[in-house]
Amino acid sequence: MEKKTSKEFALYRLERAKEECETAELLYKENKLLAANNRAYYSIFYAIRAILAMEKIDFKRHKDVLAYFNQNYVKTEIFPRQMGRRIIMASKVREDSDYDEKYEPSSEATVLQIATAKELIELVEKYLNDLQSK
Repeated sequence: MEKKTSKEFALYRLERAKEECETAELLYKENKLLAANNRAYYSIFYAIRAILAMEKIDFKRHKDVLAYFNQNYVKTEIFPRQMGRRIIMASKVREDSDYDEKYEPSSEATVLQIATAKELIELVEKYLNDLQSK
């Protein structure tokens, strides 16, 4: 496999985020809420990692990716603070969906999870386009 540039790698991750979001929507329509929450979270995670690709930085643990993004992009208001809070909630919903056998997600929580993914993808896409035009 040939080595990708940071921009190519970022676009690859953003495309992966979009695919995961589409999968989440399909799972939601099938009333598979646990799986939909999981895929929506991974959509968010890949969108964030698209930004990190531009810095040529990555982490092994999810919590480190989220903490870095919040510290360097949300706290500095490159991305809205409200989005930072929604990402943290998305992480909790994903963990509950994946690991808490008694957790039963509501349809509303899943809709919010998917909406967060869609909104973040749009913001990341704009951010990457703005970087390219500079």
